[in-house]
Amino acid sequence: MVVRYERRGPVAVVTMNRPDYRNAQNSAMTYALDEAFYQAAEDDEVKVIVLAGAGEHFSAGHDIGTPERDADRTFPRKAGLWWDHVGKTGAESRFARESEVYLGMCRRWREIPKPMVASVQGACIAGGLMLAWVCDLIVASEDAFFADPVVRMGIPGVEYFAHPWVMPPRIAKEFLYTGDRMAASRAYELGWVNRVVPRESLEAETLAMAERIAAMPRLGLALTKKAVNQAEDLQGMHAGMDSVFGLHHVAHAHNAEVGADALAGLGPKSMKAAAEKAMTKKTSTEKTSTAKSSTETASTEKAGTEKPTGKASTETAAPRTAAPGKSDTGKAAHEKAADDGS
Repeated sequence: MVVRYERRGPVAVVTMNRPDYRNAQNSAMTYALDEAFYQAAEDDEVKVIVLAGAGEHFSAGHDIGTPERDADRTFPRKAGLWWDHVGKTGAESRFARESEVYLGMCRRWREIPKPMVASVQGACIAGGLMLAWVCDLIVASEDAFFADPVVRMGIPGVEYFAHPWVMPPRIAKEFLYTGDRMAASRAYELGWVNRVVPRESLEAETLAMAERIAAMPRLGLALTKKAVNQAEDLQGMHAGMDSVFGLHHVAHAHNAEVGADALAGLGPKSMKAAAEKAMTKKTSTEKTSTAKSSTETASTEKAGTEKPTGKASTETAAPRTAAPGKSDTGKAAHEKAADDGS
């Protein structure tokens, strides 16, 4: 069972259940999630939906390399009217599939008329971000981290491109340009994580928030969600995603034309290795910068405690006087430059 569903009073808990693969999302999981969300939306006793991931990590993203990868299988389409991708080639296949299982499904879930809370621990990467971002609130554990490293593949971010609405544009660019991990604490500072809690209390804290929300009137919650979503779309979110989805597929097509495949020949292991190499370099740079800063601070403090030399004291007590009719400005400036090491 790739997705678990359970009711806890007015809260439906939907749990991704591929912990051995860090909850990588294959199509089977995507359609199982859709079925679970539909069940929760249909149940009048459910007021709030919690999305969680079993095991150490929320989700490492889309399945691009597990034994159960099923991109070549047909599933009953739910999110749109694009044709079945199976039996097609090139962009005709890829665009149809990703319109359905990635962008289409995420948009469908964003419009569920009940509040959704993501409960995030460990890795929340690429396709994992998409799932967290369709939720209305995010509760993260202290060890949670977020990343969208697909620029390494030459692709401008994941299919559900919410980045410039979730965070400020310059932060979004840094997040994408570097592919670096963003800690839960930083995401909280930027306003796109609602709570950061200890790992051991993540489930309890998430359920407490969900139950508090569930005390509100169902229609009031549904209309409030619709109001905020509409405001985001009026700010360009829906149209912006459409435009970036096209760029996303230009990148896929380019990769397929000039390289080994649409993913630039990269898979889970090579992506992980690249991320670890980048993290090691970043950590080394930060340590060097910290050590240099500490050394400079110590030197400055030492200089501040040293007694002035006799020469300096004499010059301070008895400044030179310019000769009559001549300016001393140029000479003074030259001596100052020499003292500064220029």
